[in-house]
Amino acid sequence: MKRIKRTALAVATVLLVGFTAACEDDSTQAKETEAKQKGYDKLVANQPIEVPEYSTTRETINRWIKTWGKADSKGKLSYVYLQNAKGEYGYFVLKGLPVSYCALGTPPSKTKSNNSGGLVNVPLPEMDGTYSDGAGTCNTYYGFDATTGAYMEFTIGMNQSFFLFDQPSTLPEFSSASQMGPSSIEDVAP
Repeated sequence: MKRIKRTALAVATVLLVGFTAACEDDSTQAKETEAKQKGYDKLVANQPIEVPEYSTTRETINRWIKTWGKADSKGKLSYVYLQNAKGEYGYFVLKGLPVSYCALGTPPSKTKSNNSGGLVNVPLPEMDGTYSDGAGTCNTYYGFDATTGAYMEFTIGMNQSFFLFDQPSTLPEFSSASQMGPSSIEDVAP
């Protein structure tokens, strides 16, 4: 019986010390958070942010929506020019915008409560029923050829970049661009 009492006393002591340490950690963290907030409040009081009278960012977003997000933009063509490491250009003509693999049609995860009362993000399957960590997919784009509807995919990076236009580019560097997909600019000319 003495042994059980000693064991219970030892366990209670360990728990008490553990809870005390946890409370100190919370208290220390709260102090650090409070110090950060006080610093931020002081900066805001001494250097308030100006309120803009006009937002060029919102103007650009609205122009993007007028170009790509209205009902009459359905089927609109995009002209994708690629440049490789040698400075050579090629192009695709797509129906609609090229889409990054990072753009999802469904949420990547859902938040659930765990057994200890906290919250965790649980990954959800992608559109094709598989799971992915998403690493390395943001630089891969896909779309559909303007005349054939053929699926096309391209990856940017490793000294390759792309330029997107809503009409054929007249810039001199693109004048010798090679056709890389089934559709040529001439195929889709109005």
